[in-house]
Amino acid sequence: MAALKNLKQLGQTNNIPQVDSDIHALTIVGQIEGHAVLPPKNKTTKYEHLIPQLIAIEQNPKIKGVLVVLNTVGGDIEAGLAISEMLTSLSKPTVSLVLGGGHSIGVPIAVSADHSFIAETATMIVHPIRLTGMVIGVPQTYDYLDKMQERIVRFVSKHSNIQEQRFKDIMFETGELVRDVGTVLIGEDAVKEGIIKEVGGLGHAISKLRSLIDQNQVENGNGNGRESAPRQSVIQALEEGDN
Repeated sequence: MAALKNLKQLGQTNNIPQVDSDIHALTIVGQIEGHAVLPPKNKTTKYEHLIPQLIAIEQNPKIKGVLVVLNTVGGDIEAGLAISEMLTSLSKPTVSLVLGGGHSIGVPIAVSADHSFIAETATMIVHPIRLTGMVIGVPQTYDYLDKMQERIVRFVSKHSNIQEQRFKDIMFETGELVRDVGTVLIGEDAVKEGIIKEVGGLGHAISKLRSLIDQNQVENGNGNGRESAPRQSVIQALEEGDN
């Protein structure tokens, strides 16, 4: 009966052996669900599920590093930024891997890790903030969207090798997307623009994470201490922008 159950659910008769690893794999797939509940037919990643996981990861001494696997079309902007902020504030080494796609708000999540990889055939879509079906009728709404967009631009530029102006140019490029603005970056293109660090796959990501874990343990003695110079957060970027 157990073999039949595995065959139905996993397509094989034997269970995948469990490995006691000090690396936690965090998977972000489908659409990032935020304040609004999406239809049941949508494949979603709920941010209220991820945030408790990240808190538990930070407090668990057995976990030495985090591998973030991304294949997302984007989703709720504030939820995506919340996840990005949590990732970038972790004291443990993090590596992100974009497989298939890391679109829209998936871009800040991808760059929030200490090191980022993208598969050769994976894509990233960079575009302005959109509110589908909503008519902007008051200046305050436009100002809010503009500030939200600036938050994303500043965060990405602070945690990657792309300049703010270049990121905006990519974001507002015409002709790349059909009857729209934005740019599709495929694998090496994302690396050349400075958004992602390297083209690579699962083996490359785990190998890099292992080296970051070893480096972290050397710097902190036992590997449980916080980084001496944490990266800039969204809040700090906003405060600098206001000044």
